Amino acid sequence: MTQKGSTHLSSYALSVLRVIAGFTFALYGAKLLFGAFGGADNAGHAAPLLSLFGLAGVLEFVGGTLIALGLFTRPAAFVLSGQMAVAFFLEHFPHGWNPVLNEGTAAVLYSFIFLYLSAAGGGPLAIERLFRRSTPQLES
Repeated sequence: MTQKGSTHLSSYALSVLRVIAGFTFALYGAKLLFGAFGGADNAGHAAPLLSLFGLAGVLEFVGGTLIALGLFTRPAAFVLSGQMAVAFFLEHFPHGWNPVLNEGTAAVLYSFIFLYLSAAGGGPLAIERLFRRSTPQLES
């Protein structure tokens, strides 16, 4: 495969990563916000909206949906990267530094995936590409 073809393929892989990460992250938000998938307490209850977990549910559901769709990818991913870093240090790090032992692996991975998306953007299959202005080409 040529370098150009490899680059083209990697841009589509970026879009697939964005969709999957955003979708699965929105599911975590639905769990907290709506009580889906066992809910915040695994008894089917939603987290109180005016709580830290309620705020997390809003960020995760709305932000994950935006990222999955490819709308405002960079700012949404930047905010969610920070949220996951804070979540790791508040919830997991007090139980030790090792993400495998403190059950913080998902928080670390989401934080760095979202940090990458905040730098790389949504890729070629992002809805936000429909709203980009094309720059006029100068004729020689």
